[in-house]
Amino acid sequence: MAYDGKSNEPTRLTELPTFREGIVKRPLTNVISDKIAELIASGILQVGDALPSERELAVALNVGRDAVRGGIQNLAARGILEISQGARTRVRRNDVGPVTIGVATARAVEAYDIESVHAARLLVEREVVADAARHMDGRRLALLDTLLNAQKKAIEDPVRFLICDHEFHAAIYQASPNRLLADFSTDLYSYMMEYRRQVMARPGAIAISYSDHLAITDALRAHDPEAAAEAFAVHTGRIYTTTQGLMQGKN
Repeated sequence: MAYDGKSNEPTRLTELPTFREGIVKRPLTNVISDKIAELIASGILQVGDALPSERELAVALNVGRDAVRGGIQNLAARGILEISQGARTRVRRNDVGPVTIGVATARAVEAYDIESVHAARLLVEREVVADAARHMDGRRLALLDTLLNAQKKAIEDPVRFLICDHEFHAAIYQASPNRLLADFSTDLYSYMMEYRRQVMARPGAIAISYSDHLAITDALRAHDPEAAAEAFAVHTGRIYTTTQGLMQGKN
């Protein structure tokens, strides 16, 4: 069972669109542990980073605060997170073990060059996002709106924004009925995340990404496959350009 972060009313874990169907029977605290470990393995969260508050994580991960607290405690018991009285919980180490992001293990996609990854994203995401537009329902749209609101509040916080960004993309991918392509898209999304962190720290970068997300959501709300795919391609193009610039040492 899971909670909506606002009430004590439980919902079935199968109703959480950001989680894969294969983990439905696992305890929710274990699922949250894996989600946080995934954020660390992908590079969104790095050693020394302070985690967002339990409330902020509950909103981003679409669960209740008790589940977040339990997931954090699981990782603290493994020495991955450090909980300090009166201070923010921080990432203590990043050797979280083998973590599967979508289809492959974390960082596996980084064995490929950026041009290959970008070309794959353009091909795969176009199909996935178009399918998502056709199958988008009110519940998923409500989740996207919640994540957009959380992103707006994180406009000055690159790490918190990227956590919400990760869940925003995952929620869209998982709206597609093609589970393999959805999971593959998640793998492609995680490419060179340490560079994404640097990009998001630049003045105005978060606002641009947030604006892209609004355009994508508008197209999904209209159930317009072509507009959704095009808006996503624009967003992916920005990611490619900025990531490539950092990798090549450009300003």
